[in-house]
Order: sequence, then structure tokens, then C-alpha cells
Amino acid sequence: MSKNPKEQPPEKLTGIQLTKVPETSVGIKAILSALTHVKSEVGIVKGISLLKNLNQKNGFDCPGCAWPDPDEKRAFLAEYCENGAKAVAEEATKNKVTPLFFATNSIQELSELSDYEIGKSGRITHPMYLPEGKNNYEEISWSKAFHLIAEELNTLNSPDEAIFYTSGRTSNEAAFLYQLFVRQFGTNNLPDCSNMCHESSGAALSETLGIGKGSVTLDDFNHADLVIVIGQNPGTNHPRMLTALSETKKRGGKIMTINPLPEVGLMNYKDPQNPLKWFGKGQDLTDLFLQVKINGDVALLKIILKLMKEKEDAEPNSVFNHQFIQEKTAGIDDLLKDLDTYSIDYLIPQTGLSIEKIKEAASLIINNDKVIICWAMGLTQHKNAVDNIREVVNILLLKGSIGKKGAGTCPVRGHSNVQGDRTMGIWERPKASFLDSLEKEFKFKAPRKYGFDVVEAIEAMSQKKAKVFFGMGGNFISATPDTTFTADALRNCNLTVQVSTKLNRSHLITGKKALILPCLGRSEKDYQTSGAQFVSVENSMGVVHQSKGHLKPCSKELMSETAIVANLANVTLKNSTTNWIDLTNNYDLIRNKIEATIPGFKNFNKRVRIKGGFYLPNNARDNNFKTTTTGKANFSINKPSEIKLENNQFMMMTIRTHDQYNTTIYGLNDRYRGVLNERRVVFMNVDDMKILGLQKLDLVDLTSHFNNEVREAKGFLAIPYSIPKHCTATYFPEANVLVPLKSKADISNTPASKTVIITIKKK
Repeated sequence: MSKNPKEQPPEKLTGIQLTKVPETSVGIKAILSALTHVKSEVGIVKGISLLKNLNQKNGFDCPGCAWPDPDEKRAFLAEYCENGAKAVAEEATKNKVTPLFFATNSIQELSELSDYEIGKSGRITHPMYLPEGKNNYEEISWSKAFHLIAEELNTLNSPDEAIFYTSGRTSNEAAFLYQLFVRQFGTNNLPDCSNMCHESSGAALSETLGIGKGSVTLDDFNHADLVIVIGQNPGTNHPRMLTALSETKKRGGKIMTINPLPEVGLMNYKDPQNPLKWFGKGQDLTDLFLQVKINGDVALLKIILKLMKEKEDAEPNSVFNHQFIQEKTAGIDDLLKDLDTYSIDYLIPQTGLSIEKIKEAASLIINNDKVIICWAMGLTQHKNAVDNIREVVNILLLKGSIGKKGAGTCPVRGHSNVQGDRTMGIWERPKASFLDSLEKEFKFKAPRKYGFDVVEAIEAMSQKKAKVFFGMGGNFISATPDTTFTADALRNCNLTVQVSTKLNRSHLITGKKALILPCLGRSEKDYQTSGAQFVSVENSMGVVHQSKGHLKPCSKELMSETAIVANLANVTLKNSTTNWIDLTNNYDLIRNKIEATIPGFKNFNKRVRIKGGFYLPNNARDNNFKTTTTGKANFSINKPSEIKLENNQFMMMTIRTHDQYNTTIYGLNDRYRGVLNERRVVFMNVDDMKILGLQKLDLVDLTSHFNNEVREAKGFLAIPYSIPKHCTATYFPEANVLVPLKSKADISNTPASKTVIITIKKK
């Protein structure tokens, strides 16, 4: 048995089966898959009862992705996707992790399990404590747990020695109280999952458009001439987006897909809400597919910009929206001058595409005025990630495709309330105006020094500059890069605390002491002193709406996240004038405080009770760019990738399987890529495999190379796949160990999990 619990999934294979990659997505197979998961976790009767309330106006918000619900009519029994059903089934599972479970399973023994096996253990039912030097968690009372945390926090030399992480599932009410507690404690150390995903989007959009959020609404997809989906796999990660793309096609719009892998969900789709369409050919979605090399996006977009400029120069007023550019933008001359410094011959090798294919793409953009561009991690997790997104904005600004129906930016968020958490103040770099509002309303001196983001937090723990880690949800060790380094950093802490619903690997990689605080799930009823409560969330398109659970909690010992924060603050803070217990007794009082401190929440309690919720203000949507440094929308100068691969080196990106959402693994299948019952795989170009002398399913070791540092991940099966030469793809968290902590995006500091340089060696 290992001395320390394993921070990585075990290096064991589970019996791979390869099938033909399907030609269509969703349809009856998705429905059967969802029902199979629901049946195994909660049973069909309870499951159907649960699902009928999912994403309904009087129900609870899906704990999965942040894709918006329709503003008007919603499907009676299927306003959710396959992975949404899996997420709810996992949360409502009949499996329980009780004190007896922990007494009979040491953390070392549990760490020998895969992340899938750990997750399937079930819901945590009681607060649990791991004393220093012990191997098994022990039951602890809530009161003792809060006092233990308070004692550790109050004996720190500085509040900045504590780190308060947040995942994106936390409600607005809990997030607001959480950041308030942390700032009254005296620090801005509030890293969150945004740091690892869409931080690059926020940085690029704030600079260019004055708001770090997308500008489109769901209805815009009904009016778009062209939707470009780049660096994103909606069929697995945001399946309900396929319905919006389907509507675009039905109304005559075109869809362009740009991605290193030809994801099935973007090629053909069968509407799960229409039984008449479950069978047959399905609906073709993508009109033009560009299979770009990993990190070739800026080069590709720059060629498109050059082709747009060539057409505009040859036929003035045929491409650019000059009125919009003159009235609303700044920096056009610098952009056009910069484009002239690049030749297409220089740029095109980075793309892996033919000039004919790129000209087709440019033609679609040139000949359509209402353009939406959607993206996700495929753009945001590179060293030049901010450049990727700013180049996207350049195209939209030239077309005037911002602030009008059927056009705009669409960063597609992951966790269901990750955008809302940031709106509530979960950020290590808060604006002065927000801190001013907190000080005025709550009568305390807010810290002004910027805190640690995720990468900086890991470095601080590694250097023993941070001694307490508090995780509000999520699975930190499996979500972060450089797994071994991150694990060692966490072990340096005096105390690690995890607020969780289910068991995950982060409960096994701990500081000297550790606590698990079990909380209510989205689907469960939340009763406080004043009665039944609801919470609110914000979706990807800035709609704030309520969420109210319908299930009896799986244990009487659970607390809501809001109550956990309030009770901890009440015990920890000695001089706070905030009445924390009153706030948590009635969430309306929290919403009153949100209204008093955050713009856009006027009449919050009244408007959140309107079925469907309300939209927050969005300056880009309103074509008002006064919040930027120039007072206008800004064109920008961006650089293509500077990465050069040596002989026998490959670019690796980490991806999810179809049976996975973020770090939660529902099963071992990746149905849409034809891989069943296995996760330790590496997708490779056929020609690359031949050069290395590899056959299908040969066992290989992967080694990443960064700044003369070497990281290894052993025991992966090589699979020939449709992917550009010198490019590979692996699943996370299995391959996170290969992602260097110091390899990160400029400006946003996001780990570059999509540009990992590796070599591959046959075992």
C-alpha cells in the first residue's frame, strides 16, 4: 500500500471495446442511455418524477451546464439532456457514504479506486473529520467542525494564508455570503473554476467589449444567418445547444464548425423532444467543417481576416460595416496595418487546412451579416487563449455583428452557475466599486490587495505561504493541472475543507487535518427557520432565475451551502456587524443585500419570482461600449502560435468523454467517439502511428516536455482517429498530470490544458 493516497486514477485498464463512430447524435440512444443511468441510481418511478421538475419554471436548475432554458414554452417532460439526466441521477442516488463507510475504508484504500468508482460510492451523509496522522475519517458534529475551522483561520499569521475556492454549482445566495465572509475575514483569495476555463474569455471580452460575458440570447439563434462553433463539443458538453443550432438551420441559417476533432454532435442530430424524429436520417447541422490543428486558431482567423480585407479592398462596402466601425469601434487602422505584416503562406501551415477550405469559410462570413460565434475550452486553454478570443471579436466587429438580433459573442460556460458566482463577487481581482458597495452596506473595511487565482493558490500552498484550503464544491485535485505538484501543495496545508455532495478524490488528498462538510443538492428541499427556501442562478446568457428542490434530503445531517457559510462566519468573525444567522434563516434577506450592492438586481425578490426570471444588463448586447478604456469596442492585435514541435513531438489536448461532466464520471463509455469501457486512451493520427510503428490499441507511455521538465502518464491505449497530424487527444483527469502548472495563458493565467507538448513511447 502506498504511503500517501494516490492523487491520480490508478494505471489500470478496464477492457476496451471499439465500435463504429456513429453518424448521428441524441435521438433514441440518448434517451435510453439517460434512462439506464436514472434506473441504476434512483429507479425509474422516482427518476421520472425527478426529471419532470428539471429546468422547469417551478422546478430546480440542472446541476450540469449553464446552457439557458427557453424564455417561453418549455418541453413538458424533457427540458434536459442526456448528461443532465445523468447529473441529477448521480445527485439523487440511493447510494450513501455513511460514517460506517469511512470507518471501514481508509483514505489509502479509497485512493486505489478509479475516479469513476469513487464517485459511484454515493452521497455523503454526515460531517466527517480526518485527524492528523489518522487514515480514516471520523464523524464530527457541525458545531465542532465550525469551531475547528474557525480556530485554524484565526491563528493564521495573515488572512492571506487561507484560500477559499469555489466551484460553479454554488447558488447566487451562497456565493454572495461566501465572498462576503471571506472579505470580512480579510482576504481576496477567492480562486474559482473560472480561472481554469473561461477566464480567458472574460479577459478578452472585457478589454474589447467592456463586459466579460457573451452578448447573445437564446432567441438570437432563431435569427442568425451564420453560427460558427469553434473549439467546442456541444453534443457531449452542452447537448441542449443542439436544439438551438437545429432552429438556426430550420430558419435558413448556416453552421460552420472549427475543431481538431469531427464531433458527431455537430454533424447530425435527432431531436429528443420529437418522437417522430428519433429514427431515420436525422438533421444535418454543419455546413462547413474545418479540421484545424490544435492551437492553429489565431492563424486561421487571421487568414480569414486577410481574405475579408482583400474582398473589401477590391469591392468597397461589400464586407465591412463601416457605419458601425466608425461610430462604435476604435483601433481599425492598427488592425488592418497588422494584417498586412502576415502572409497567408506563413500562416497556413499552422492551420493544417487547404487555402480552398479557408476561402469557403471566409466566403460564408463575407456573405452573411448576422453572425454568432460560439466557443469553449478549445479556445480558452492555450498560452495565446486571450488572443484567440480577441481575434474572434475582430471578425464580429468588422461585420458589425455585435448588439443586433441574430449576432454576437457566445462563450458557452460549463458549470451551471459559474457565471453567477462571478457576478456575486467570487473573484480574486474585485473591482473597487464592488468593494465600495460592500463596505457601505456591511460597515467593514474590505481588503484591496488582489488575491490568488487557482495557479497562484497552488504555488502558494507549495511554498507554504497558504496553510488552510477551503473548497466550496468541486473536485479540486482532479480539476487542476500538474496533479502530482498540486497534491503535494495541498498536503502542505494544516487544514483542508471540502463542502461536497458526493465522495471524490479531493477528499483523499488532504492537509494534515481534513474536513468534509456535506451539503444539500440542487434537487433537494431546503428548509430554514422561516420555511422552504429557493435559490437563484445565472445561466450562460445572463438570465437570473430561481431553483427550488423537490426531493427529501438524503440525510438529516445535511446543511445548505448558504447555512454552512453563515454558521462558519458566525463562529469565525469576532467583530462582524452582519447578522449571519438571520440572513440564512430567510434567503430573501440575502437577496435584499445583493440588490443593495450589485448593479442589475433592482427589485430582485420580486423579479426572481417571475417564472423564467430576468435578464441582467449587458452593455455589449445594447451596443454601448462606454465601459472600455476607449469608450468604444476595441479592435486588437493578436499573434498566432509560437510553439514549434521537435521531431517526434506531438501537441496534446485534454477532452471529456460522453459519460462525463467536468470531473464527474458517470460511466466508462465515450459513445460518440466509438470507445467503450475505457478511459486510458490517446487518439492519434493514423500516419503518426505508422511513423512510430504503433498498431491500434498498442500500450504507450506519454511524457510531457516543458522548460526542461518531464512529466509522465503511463499505460494508455493508442487509437487511430480523425485528428490532424502531430495532434493527439486524451481524457482528463487521467492526463492532467501532464499539464505543467507554469504553462498558462498570457493575461488570464488559465492552465494551457489544450497545448501540452508530449512524446509517445510504446511499452
